[in-house]
Amino acid sequence: DPNEKKYIYIKVVGGEVAGAATLAPKCAPVGLPPKKVGEDIQKATTEWKGIKINIEIMVQNRQCHVTVLPSAAPLVLKALKEPPRDRKKVKNVVHNGNLKIDDIVEIAKKLRPKSFAAEFEGTVKEVLGTCVSVGCTVDNKDPRDVQKLIDAGEIEVNGE
Repeated sequence: DPNEKKYIYIKVVGGEVAGAATLAPKCAPVGLPPKKVGEDIQKATTEWKGIKINIEIMVQNRQCHVTVLPSAAPLVLKALKEPPRDRKKVKNVVHNGNLKIDDIVEIAKKLRPKSFAAEFEGTVKEVLGTCVSVGCTVDNKDPRDVQKLIDAGEIEVNGE
């Protein structure tokens, strides 16, 4: 059926060729050559160099289209604008950068459709929670303190 669409979801490192061995069991049943898919993934994820990111491969009529599905963590890492690092050499990297609250609101806008929060404020807090686990600060404060300020109503977030 040439109009049938199949979706494959995997997590890859941006800008690197995904190993043919990891792609083979996913690509073979839909009749795609894993090596070519790996190269397509590399092209689609060039701007996410060195950051692990989820992608969706849509297969239709044995053609694949790769879409990047950024979750909160990669977006935060990208907003930190760190130089791309070599995963093979640099381990346990510390992301101790600083983001502005506007950056957080921007990221929250992108994530809004995927968020489970009722209000936009909640989505912003989800992103702040990711900042905690990534280890960066927001406006030179701990992200948890920023969350408390939002709860108290001292910081206004309206992005809708």
